[in-house]
Amino acid sequence: MKKISILLLALTLSLSACKKKKEEVKVEEETVTTEVAKVKKAKIALNAKSDTNTSGNVVFKEEDGTVTMTAIISGLEPGEHAIHIHEKSDCSSADGTSAGGHWNPTGQPHGKWGNETGFHKGDIGNFIADENGNGTISITTDEWCIGCGDETKDILGKSIIVHAGADDFTSQPSGAAGARVSCAGIIE
Repeated sequence: MKKISILLLALTLSLSACKKKKEEVKVEEETVTTEVAKVKKAKIALNAKSDTNTSGNVVFKEEDGTVTMTAIISGLEPGEHAIHIHEKSDCSSADGTSAGGHWNPTGQPHGKWGNETGFHKGDIGNFIADENGNGTISITTDEWCIGCGDETKDILGKSIIVHAGADDFTSQPSGAAGARVSCAGIIE
């Protein structure tokens, strides 16, 4: 009798378990896409030209369609100096003239950066060297890119030139900034 009672109990439990409603559990997967901004960077060393001791470093950093250039320069005469982007990355000549003229892909007159009457994309501007001959300049713009292939914006294959004097922003085509005292090709 004990066997039958145990058997009936087991059968009852099995039937009640089968009668229970099956619940479906849905698991949804969520894909989260995080966009990482690509940062492009070019760091170049300035080399002395025109029998000077001018040197330094220039860093170009592109992020979110904006390029920031920061130049730290030493070995200058105290006072105001011009800095420009020139059309070729060739700094092989002793006076820096192998770099060509100012980079001017849009055919504008020489002028001050942001001037309504026009300016070269290479017309960065002037900076001050202190009494020890050290100077810095920084500019941020969406007018440049690093390696994007747009001939009117791409600074790769160009050069940075530091001049002995200040840019007057009016003399054509170069601003009468004097000798080229330092040069570096903008290459990756």
